[in-house]
Amino acid sequence: MKIAVLDDYQNVARDMADWSGLQAAHEVTFFHDIYEGLDGFARRLEPYDIVCVMRERSPFKADLIERLPNLKLVVTAGMRNAAIDLDACKARGIPVLGTSNSAQATPELAWGMMLAMARNIHVEDARMREGFWITTLGTDLQGKTLGIVGLGRLGRKMAQIAQAFDMKVIAWSHNLTAEAAADAGATRVEKAELFRQADFITIHYKLGDRSRGLVGAGELALMKPTAYLVNTSRGPIVDTEALIVTLSAGRIAGAGIDVYDAEPLAPGHPIRRCPRTLLTPHLGYVTDGCYRNFYEQIVEDIEAWLKGEPIRVLA
Repeated sequence: MKIAVLDDYQNVARDMADWSGLQAAHEVTFFHDIYEGLDGFARRLEPYDIVCVMRERSPFKADLIERLPNLKLVVTAGMRNAAIDLDACKARGIPVLGTSNSAQATPELAWGMMLAMARNIHVEDARMREGFWITTLGTDLQGKTLGIVGLGRLGRKMAQIAQAFDMKVIAWSHNLTAEAAADAGATRVEKAELFRQADFITIHYKLGDRSRGLVGAGELALMKPTAYLVNTSRGPIVDTEALIVTLSAGRIAGAGIDVYDAEPLAPGHPIRRCPRTLLTPHLGYVTDGCYRNFYEQIVEDIEAWLKGEPIRVLA
């Protein structure tokens, strides 16, 4: 078998798992560059039987799948990957396997962003290097209100951590009940009320038809001028143009953004120049622990499939 391991931007996949069993009997190739278009991607992957992908870094849609005659198996990091056309894989009889996810890494990043913005850590670091000394005034988290949009596995972890900061926690999602919110240590409110009340808003919502553009100009207009927005979920959940207008006008205190409509973010994208922002390059799951879990389970998935006993089947 020819096995392609894609999206290894940092050139670390080889060291994150024991590939030796697969390498003894099969050809394993690691790719470190970024997706740059369908034609070149299809030509590169045409010889491969098994393709392993990292979350949503490279699109794996029907137009690509139909050009890969040798493809027999797709393995993705995580148990959900919107970049993979599962229906197209099913139509070709190509199984798609996944790996378990961490409920810790992304909430930790979200809290890091909130703390950095509340205390202007990124601003003061830059100004210290320019020779300045204390140029901003920070904000306390204690006593503030955290609004969680999406109280699932990650949102519940955010609520748990908020209690350590002695914050009030409110939450909203389409199907959230008052009982489920209370069980997570939060109070359920309507979406508009969450945007009005919260001092910090963090998004932990699955991207889909109902959540695309979930946070738009109307929601941003409801926020306090002293409030912060953090998005470590998916870029299209927030209307980027509306957010840029809001930040540029100084209508909210700031935004921490880890995810974007198109990734990698274009070098000239206006959000890079937008004031009151803390930007990171989709670091939510980029930790040693997450990577080891992903790649170790990718190896397990392939070995199990080769034995005719597939595990963690997505399609």
